Amino acid sequence: MLADGPHGLRRQPGTNQPGVSGSLPATCFPTASALGSSWNPALVRCVGAAIGTEARAQGVSVVLGPGINIKRSPLCGRNFEYYSEDPLLSGALGAAFVTGVQSQGVGTAVKHFAVNNQETERLRVSADVDERTMREIYLPAFEQVVTEARPWAVMCAYNRVNGVHASQRHWLLSDVLRDEWDFDGLVMSDWGAVHDRVAVLQAGLDLEMPPNIGISDQAVVTAVHEGRLDEAVLDEAALRLLRMVERASNADVSEAASPEGYEEAHHRLARAAAAECAALLKNEDGVLPLDPTAGQTIAEIGAFALAPPFRGAGSSRVNPTRTDSILDEMRAAAPEGVDIAYAEGYPLGCR
Repeated sequence: MLADGPHGLRRQPGTNQPGVSGSLPATCFPTASALGSSWNPALVRCVGAAIGTEARAQGVSVVLGPGINIKRSPLCGRNFEYYSEDPLLSGALGAAFVTGVQSQGVGTAVKHFAVNNQETERLRVSADVDERTMREIYLPAFEQVVTEARPWAVMCAYNRVNGVHASQRHWLLSDVLRDEWDFDGLVMSDWGAVHDRVAVLQAGLDLEMPPNIGISDQAVVTAVHEGRLDEAVLDEAALRLLRMVERASNADVSEAASPEGYEEAHHRLARAAAAECAALLKNEDGVLPLDPTAGQTIAEIGAFALAPPFRGAGSSRVNPTRTDSILDEMRAAAPEGVDIAYAEGYPLGCR
């Protein structure tokens, strides 16, 4: 069982239920864009371990994350999934997350390999990058995670890399990932990133997601029979998939925690992580921290005070076990006699 989970599990109740809503309740942790501001691998490792614990409880074998691509454009729709503009920080935090999750006997699928840095035409765009730039900016985080934390899987990106889809780029998936970095795990596709099942097998990609049942199978069989695909290549891909299944099957799930045993502790961890991720950009005249006295009023302006934006879309659409509002928390923390006033300021429907 695979499930989204860079920031909290998104486990659908059924094995084949489509869509990104209706998932089982799980702790929603700060996104990678927030965790990157913590500069704290130990914190990220704790978050990963908590997600691994919940994965075991929900019968999930592999968490689809973390995302460690480099932030290059503010328009990238997946920036919330990525840690940083810096390869060293991204690699350190990504390795910490993988180590945390896998300490619980649950695998990870590091994504999106590679050069997934924009949203526009992401299924077709070609990221044209010379090798030096690739190795200095776009690949170091992946290399650090693969060589230090040994993730169970790597997920390829949608985009082309220098004209060839990442899923079909032999240099990327085999020459660099397997031969140079000694990766022995599974290489899988992002959902719908396979355009030629035979070509991706030859490049080093093992698992197509979702499976194009009937069509991809027949294309592979035909290619083997016609001599266009070496059967040994197919055997090796199948063997890596079986190793993944065996690895997941051997994980000890007999002591998997129940939600009642971890829900409160994980919520406290999420709160602590959110606090550590906050970055104060300006504190003119030392106005913060606030120190109100009885009779004073603090104004909360903005609809996010009641409905905080704590997650992204798609793979980050976690169904949280609990949420806290800024308004409720400020009212609970305010000294006696201090009024916390609220004004919507803007409607949530505005974008």
